[in-house]
Amino acid sequence: MDSFCHDNTTLAKLIRKEKNARMKLKLLAVLHFQDGKSRYQIADFLKVSRTSVNRWISLYLSSGLEGLKDKPHCGRPSTLSHDQLLQLKRYIDNKSNRGGKGKLTGGDIQLYIEKQFGVKYEISSVYKLIDRF
Repeated sequence: MDSFCHDNTTLAKLIRKEKNARMKLKLLAVLHFQDGKSRYQIADFLKVSRTSVNRWISLYLSSGLEGLKDKPHCGRPSTLSHDQLLQLKRYIDNKSNRGGKGKLTGGDIQLYIEKQFGVKYEISSVYKLIDRF
């Protein structure tokens, strides 16, 4: 367990350099833990759940800083095929570049997907799909 312990100065430097807000929270939790704060106090101070603090501290104690890194998420595969996604991207690009009277909305794209591919998407999922382009 001691092989993973970092001194507070090292942790403070890592926290200042860290750009990812979630990782910064995890490092702050570890820093407060090493300062002798209870997990309840840490959760209250950082405005996160005690369950999260428990998980982060356990990961740190078992695997060090490496244990705090987020694991890749693969997520659910797209309902649309690769070719359909390409067609959708072309449609969006064409409509966006025309600069016509109205702007292309998420609702327009949602309707296009349903008419062209027979797939119903929630509007929030349409925007997530667009973000991937």
